[in-house]
Amino acid sequence: MPRFPAFSLCIYSSLCLGAPMAAAENRIDTQRPDAPALAAYGAHTVGVRTLELTNPDQIDILKIDPKQPKPDPLPRYDRPLTVEVWYPAADGANGQTELKAYIRDGRTEVSLFGRGMRDAAPASGGDAFPLVIVSHGYPGNRFLLSHLAENVASKGYVVASIDHTESTYRNKAAFGSTLVNRSIDQKFVLDEMARLSGDAGSFLNGLVDASKAAVVGYSMGGYGAVITAGGGVTQKSIDYAWGAPHGLLGLHKAGSDSHNGLPDPRIKTAVAFAPWGMNTGFWTAETLKGIGIPMLFVAGSVDDVSGYENGPRAIWQAAVNVDRALLTFVNANHNAGAPYPAPAESNGFDKDLGFAPFDHYADPVWDTARMNNISQHFVTAWLAKYLKDDTAMDAYLDLVPDANEGVWAAEDDGSFKPEHTHWKGFQNRTAKGLKFETLKAGE
Repeated sequence: MPRFPAFSLCIYSSLCLGAPMAAAENRIDTQRPDAPALAAYGAHTVGVRTLELTNPDQIDILKIDPKQPKPDPLPRYDRPLTVEVWYPAADGANGQTELKAYIRDGRTEVSLFGRGMRDAAPASGGDAFPLVIVSHGYPGNRFLLSHLAENVASKGYVVASIDHTESTYRNKAAFGSTLVNRSIDQKFVLDEMARLSGDAGSFLNGLVDASKAAVVGYSMGGYGAVITAGGGVTQKSIDYAWGAPHGLLGLHKAGSDSHNGLPDPRIKTAVAFAPWGMNTGFWTAETLKGIGIPMLFVAGSVDDVSGYENGPRAIWQAAVNVDRALLTFVNANHNAGAPYPAPAESNGFDKDLGFAPFDHYADPVWDTARMNNISQHFVTAWLAKYLKDDTAMDAYLDLVPDANEGVWAAEDDGSFKPEHTHWKGFQNRTAKGLKFETLKAGE
């Protein structure tokens, strides 16, 4: 039997006396040394608070039996929505940076740690900040994109991330509720944030400029973002037996009065990570002509949930009436760039799920923190361009489409030669395995 020094045994065993296991610290604010330039946190201290909102008199999808005749009148309820808000805080603010969140199994509550400080005093005395609404997947929760939310808030935005009722890890229910309610929830939160910015009793008073807003959605949140942006759904999707009961998804049918009234001029742009729906017939090239705002799409090239060529890429190609971009993580699957790194508590196999919750967050090819940093970089550039009219961002978005073909050509003094085409903001040798493609309105 081989012999090991005593200190080596402690590497392999948690039983060594005097070497207790350190508690896991699940960071959402990781900045890798190879992070692109715009991934860095901004100048603002970040605060975070929780809002409890209620959207009155909504259709109660869960009380409708699709096997029974359509009820008349439809059952209604006051729809509760929990919203986490990250915002620029007052200089010198301090406080607890722990976030308590449930993970994919719906039972395990974990601690996440970032830079947002609970209940910190908001910044005051300056202009109001543009609004970013964040919408998670099915299932998910308001913390799933928390790495992006607090990063964006540090750069001078108020970020409102929604717990979509009946679509979270804790209350996942009929899929028809998600199909009908995603865009409605996004629009309602926009209205509420605008209202609260004018409420003298709210911490948001004077803090939010809801006239300059964006929607950021992942998976089913991306589905909602496409609809909110103007992409009405097809009759085929309305008729699915497994979808919304009794054709209630017709609220979002392309060309209908209800859908024509949904897009809001305050929403200037949208970002859709792995938007679901194109691969199952929810849109066509014709219905996607309704998208009326610039959009950034983010996708993995081997996404087996939303598809790629027949999914996000097809949506990007069909949104012909707006400027749009597609960021592709080559060989990444559905989790490309959106979820925060898998908590340590998610590593074990879950017999009820049939997989380790880790799989819900991670990608087998790409490091999650690396993808998060790249997403932060591009979302920063995109939001600054379309919500703050920052033309300096154009240089970060006008790129050689295939990063692998970019050329690093620098002089000894660090200045770049004319043949330099390496992606701006990326260190030498770090823009690999990515594509960034753009199309103009009319293309």
